Parts: sequence; structure tokens; C-alpha cells
Amino acid sequence: MVKFLLFCILLVLCWPLALLALVLYPLVWLVLLPFRVVGIAVEGVLDLIRAIFLFPVRVLRG
Repeated sequence: MVKFLLFCILLVLCWPLALLALVLYPLVWLVLLPFRVVGIAVEGVLDLIRAIFLFPVRVLRG
């Protein structure tokens, strides 16, 4: 809701910039999508490595 209100304020103050943002937002989202996928994959690999290293501690503590 806050983003929509900010967009409305931008539309009133500077409508060409608001229309440009409205057009460019989906394009920027599509460009950044592969980086999100890579980030999720890297996070999963790091969680796996952490789990492998902490497994002996869990076994000894258990």
C-alpha cells in the first residue's frame, strides 16, 4: 500500500517519471530474476555445508 501511495505522489508531482518507472519496473524485475535464483541456490549450498560441519556436534550432543 505504501508503494502505491508513493507512486501516486510521484504521479502527481512528476508524471513522466512515474510513467517511466511504471514501464521500467517489470523490465528491471526480469533482469534481476536470475540473480535471485542464483542467490537461492548459493544459500542452499551454504546451508548444506553448514549442516555437514555441524552434524558431528549434533550427534555428540544428542
